[in-house]
Amino acid sequence: MSMRTVIVFVIACCCIVALKPAAYGLDTELTQRTMSGIQGINVVVEELQPNIQKYAQRFNLTKEQLQKEVEERLRKAGIRVMPRDEWLKTPGRPVLYVNINTHEYEKYWYAFNIAVSLGQIATLEADPKLKTLASTWDISMTGVANIGTLNTIRSNVEMLVDRFIQAYRSANQKR
Repeated sequence: MSMRTVIVFVIACCCIVALKPAAYGLDTELTQRTMSGIQGINVVVEELQPNIQKYAQRFNLTKEQLQKEVEERLRKAGIRVMPRDEWLKTPGRPVLYVNINTHEYEKYWYAFNIAVSLGQIATLEADPKLKTLASTWDISMTGVANIGTLNTIRSNVEMLVDRFIQAYRSANQKR
């Protein structure tokens, strides 16, 4: 399959969900249980892609603002947000990772994918001496926005972070 065919396929899939963003992910009882006992997390929000930054700034939709909003949302939910230096000393090093991928498929129209995942240090069963950062819970959402409706991205990030909060609470309700 050519790269052009793949790109057309991805854009077509995004257009199908254009009117109603769809969420997908690994939010199951098992993945929620991997959060049990986590006392706090570090948050990493990736930089927005250059193709959308200029327009996103009009909505104060920046890496820094999203970082602030995600952390504030977690704190309000009673989830401790740890600074990097403390996080580095924490068993498992749990990190909530937020990534927004965009593609301008038509002038001023963007297909987007928002991914929110919880990563933790995991030990490999095949070789217990090896440890790696692994995604133990994740959810993502695809949709379409134009330069006038980019706040849709923010509201979808909030929705996905709220799903994380629900999963975290579910895993830690008995503690």
